[in-house]
Amino acid sequence: MSAFPDKAQIVIVGLGGIVGASVAHHLIERGWTDIVGIDKSGIPTDIGSTAHASDFCYTTSHDFLSTWTSLYSVDFFDRMGHYRRIGGIEVARTGDDAWMEEIKRKVTSGRAFGTRAHLVTPAEIKEMFPLIEEDQIQGGLFDPDAGLVVPRSQTVAGKLVDEGEKTGKLKAFANTPAQSLLVGEGRIKGVVTHRGTIMADHVIVCAGLWGRLIAEMVGEDLPVMPVDHPLTFFGPFNEFEGTGKDIGYPLLRDQGNSAYMRDTGDPKTTEGGQIEWGYYETTHPRMCHPRDLQEKHEARLSPSQRDLEMEQVIEPLERAMELTPILAELGYNEGHSFNGLLQVSAAGGPSCGESQKVRGLWYCVAIWVKDGPGFGKLIADWITDGRTEIDHAAIDYSRFYGHQLEESFIEGRCYEAAQKIYFPAIHPREPYASARGVKRSPFYEREVELGGHFMELGGWERAHGYAANEHLLETYGDRVPLRENEWDSRHFWRVSNAEHLAMSDDCGLINLSHFYMFDVEGPDHVELLEWLCAAKIGGDGNIGKGIYTHFLDDEGMVRADLTVFRMADRCRIVDGADAGPRDFHYVKRVAQDKGFDVTVTDVSEKFTTIGIWGPNARENLKKVVADPSALDPENFPFAAIRQIEIAGRKVTALRLSYVGEQGWELHMAYDDGLAVWDALRALGVIAVGVETYANSRRLEKSLRLQNADLLTQYNLYEADLARPKVKEADFRGKAKHLEYRARAHQPAMLCTLVMTDNMDAAGVARYPVGTLPVVDPETGKTLVDELGRLSYTTSVAYGPTVGRNIILAYLPHEYAQVGRKLCVEYFAESFPVEVAGVGYAPLYDPQNLKPRS
Repeated sequence: MSAFPDKAQIVIVGLGGIVGASVAHHLIERGWTDIVGIDKSGIPTDIGSTAHASDFCYTTSHDFLSTWTSLYSVDFFDRMGHYRRIGGIEVARTGDDAWMEEIKRKVTSGRAFGTRAHLVTPAEIKEMFPLIEEDQIQGGLFDPDAGLVVPRSQTVAGKLVDEGEKTGKLKAFANTPAQSLLVGEGRIKGVVTHRGTIMADHVIVCAGLWGRLIAEMVGEDLPVMPVDHPLTFFGPFNEFEGTGKDIGYPLLRDQGNSAYMRDTGDPKTTEGGQIEWGYYETTHPRMCHPRDLQEKHEARLSPSQRDLEMEQVIEPLERAMELTPILAELGYNEGHSFNGLLQVSAAGGPSCGESQKVRGLWYCVAIWVKDGPGFGKLIADWITDGRTEIDHAAIDYSRFYGHQLEESFIEGRCYEAAQKIYFPAIHPREPYASARGVKRSPFYEREVELGGHFMELGGWERAHGYAANEHLLETYGDRVPLRENEWDSRHFWRVSNAEHLAMSDDCGLINLSHFYMFDVEGPDHVELLEWLCAAKIGGDGNIGKGIYTHFLDDEGMVRADLTVFRMADRCRIVDGADAGPRDFHYVKRVAQDKGFDVTVTDVSEKFTTIGIWGPNARENLKKVVADPSALDPENFPFAAIRQIEIAGRKVTALRLSYVGEQGWELHMAYDDGLAVWDALRALGVIAVGVETYANSRRLEKSLRLQNADLLTQYNLYEADLARPKVKEADFRGKAKHLEYRARAHQPAMLCTLVMTDNMDAAGVARYPVGTLPVVDPETGKTLVDELGRLSYTTSVAYGPTVGRNIILAYLPHEYAQVGRKLCVEYFAESFPVEVAGVGYAPLYDPQNLKPRS
């Protein structure tokens, strides 16, 4: 072993697992030459999840990033010669029609994101997997790229570390736990171990189950938690004796029973000659805080393997025996069976990226084997370039609010996540049940009285519609279709569409308390935002204006979509609840890196916002403001900011509209919100749920949503949000932005499509939710642009004004033609769509006359 170093470019804490080893490998690929990896036990790990992982990989998922990391990882393992692409089956049992629908949805998502998963019949399943009872199943899917990491992911991790050491660019030290982290002036300085202290420019925490304990060293927490995963073994199973195979039959998932099964191949291979059956507990998952993990010398097997009692799994195991009777015929290997700890997330995805508190400290935790190399690449690219090949907003540690990093929140949300690892299917709009009511608008009780149908975003309770408005269905019911299919109607309230139509006929109030707001002030505040924003921020002419703009990354791709309130002494960023925390930390980091003298302050909970919109918005607002004439168009131009007074309260009004109607965003101190709400409601103005704002009218107006339609995979011209002129001042991504501007055409354009027939094969009208592939009806293939980007829906909603399902999707240049006939797939069924607009193309009020009226 080499001498213990006292400095390095990067220290990886947790090198021994598949994630840490993959990060090291990809850092070396990106040119890093001085990396030190440490682990609290062996390298490769003998105590982490990698040491006991089942090591199988399926590529199917309902989100693009997960599919991308899985496909990348599978190919990576394959290139190393450590992957058996045996394929994977997933079945729906006879009578379980709901899970058959979920399988169809998985195949459809797979088509959107580039997998080869396809539907298969019971007979085909029986042929591939003879151990199954054919009459117990109604169908399933087959993923030909699913398979097994062989002989173990633990072996691959060790090989990657060995290869890294041979380059001279990685030094590895086993049995060297991190004792503390050194921090100075808000930056990571080094790692303290019993062998000595390593000073470092960057530290990457890949410590898996122990990651939270490392984060605690700097006063942070990670919203992840270990959970028991029962793994049982039965044998002897000698079907593949003498073959040398690590696995003989395809993998089998029985997710309706929250279980999977696989053989372990030739008895002479690693763990061979058995059947492995695994289960995820759906009712009472057994969680474990990492501080309660045993040490290596205390555990019977290892700290990540806990004892299993048959009572945990007896009911699902009996159901499994009905499907695959061989489990009842073989002997139960009690000594080999255990509860393997793995991590679940409180926020629907891993925690990756730079610390919120300490610059240069990075996290990469809650990653499963099937995604390990993919995340290794993402982290290496991110730390090297400041960006990744695909949009990483969904995994960025900066996305978390403070309350989401509190232990009670983490425990509650992780418990819910653990209940749904395999079953039941998670709806795209599915709300959490725990940690609700964290943030409420000042008029929340009024909304409760109105029978608000609440969902949550960023901790804020948001009513998507109000039961008190059900009477509107008497007027608008013929334009608001019933959603006969339960999946389409789940977590949707029909009254929302009636409110949408009523607002357009008169006027409505929308609670926008969820807006994330932060102030940028100080000597360099204008200079900083001029550098960050694609739109012009400087100049006295912009004072008193609300400037809609974007942040681009160094490749000229869209990183943020927000509004800047240019005030005399500061700028206020008004952002979405989903993207706000990331943008807040990003602005602070850029200011630090470029030496701008500014202060960046989160003011989200000091203020609240109400939208008032509709053809009668001005008429109604005039009745409650101190100076009615101030609202006249000649005194209050579009996009202007003015100070007004309502019910004796000071209000900052921005004349802008995200719903395509005349009106204002009204911003006020949080404590003044109730009085303003009451004053407007006293006029008889109805409350309109945020469904209209966020979905139905947004789509009718062809408006884009950050982290859905706007991603770092696409540039501002492809999103059709570039300004006619590029400002003179330099800004991040300008060179690339100009390069894209000079193209004869963009590789893809964000288009508006309408579903021309939404009737399914059973004669039921469908109202899609989630992500759908866009398909060429002649070839039956998902569209792909010249850069290899697949076409799938980025937003979809029913527009009651136009009476159609409306879709936003990036289409390759050759397909981006108004009138072009295409298809989308929903639950493995094809529906015709037509391109209604290329780029920004509102279907409602296409000339945008209403907001300016």
